[in-house]
Amino acid sequence: MGNYTFTMIKPTAVEHGNVGQILMMVNKDGGFRIAALKMKRMSKTEAREFYAVHKDRPFYDELVDFMTSGPVVAAVLQKENAVIDYRKFIGATNPDEAEEGSIRKTFGVSIQANCVHGSDSDENAIRESKFFFSTSEIFNSEGGLIDM
Repeated sequence: MGNYTFTMIKPTAVEHGNVGQILMMVNKDGGFRIAALKMKRMSKTEAREFYAVHKDRPFYDELVDFMTSGPVVAAVLQKENAVIDYRKFIGATNPDEAEEGSIRKTFGVSIQANCVHGSDSDENAIRESKFFFSTSEIFNSEGGLIDM
């Protein structure tokens, strides 16, 4: 899958009206093609499952509360070397430490409200994409379906 990654625009960025600007940066400046896109509000159960990897960490409950505080925008992105390139493009988790011009520096509010999630591996990109999208909702650049 190395040519795909998953991202999620977090509730604060949605609330602040930054979805369009973030997607434009991802597409125009980052060179990523959007293969799937949807807006939804996660339930507590969904957020707990999505972030289960963090369940033993002290910030887990706070993260679940934040991610269910409003709608998110989920997307599958396509580009060669997608996971690594997207992680670099969005910047450090803490917006204060992120590079100038990165998405998190531009739109992030805090470490928790850092505006976007980005998959950290090809395996997680597949798992996270399948969490939000069925195989009939992810399309390649020719309009054909992607089988993850």
